[in-house]
Amino acid sequence: MNEIFKGIRPLDYVLAGLMTAGGVLMMYENTAALDANLPHPLSTTSWAIVPAFLLVTLPILWRRRSVLAVVGITALTAIAHVVVFGWLTRCGLVLPLTFALAYAVARFAGSWRNQVTGLAGIVVIQLVTLFRDSSIDSVAGALVIALPGVALFYAVGAFVQNRVTKQSAAPAAVHA
Repeated sequence: MNEIFKGIRPLDYVLAGLMTAGGVLMMYENTAALDANLPHPLSTTSWAIVPAFLLVTLPILWRRRSVLAVVGITALTAIAHVVVFGWLTRCGLVLPLTFALAYAVARFAGSWRNQVTGLAGIVVIQLVTLFRDSSIDSVAGALVIALPGVALFYAVGAFVQNRVTKQSAAPAAVHA
């Protein structure tokens, strides 16, 4: 059992906890929004949306171990949630989740091929979510926020990774 949590740092728990708590709150709001004035009516108010959405948010806990697997699992579970439950409000949590994933891809994905694969998965998550989001009038309008957000968080992650790489290389150069 301890092996599954190996390599997870305290801030990883905080991030996953915040995303999961936000997801539970957002899905609860969906169950309670019977007369909501939304651009698209909710497809369901079933309580099943709450635990099912945990499968979308929880994988970020393992971002340091295998960020591509985390992006893939998050994409698959987001797609499944959209297919099974239809029109719901998800964007308020999924967009910040994709921003955190973009940072993680820049930090932990490694090669350029992995970076591009991770970013492509993040765009898939955003598109799938936005195409069936009850709160979104225009997918294009939402992408004006979503894609620059991914780019910004990716850039910050790349900057941090560059600094970490330089710091870890500096002591080796001094001792050589």
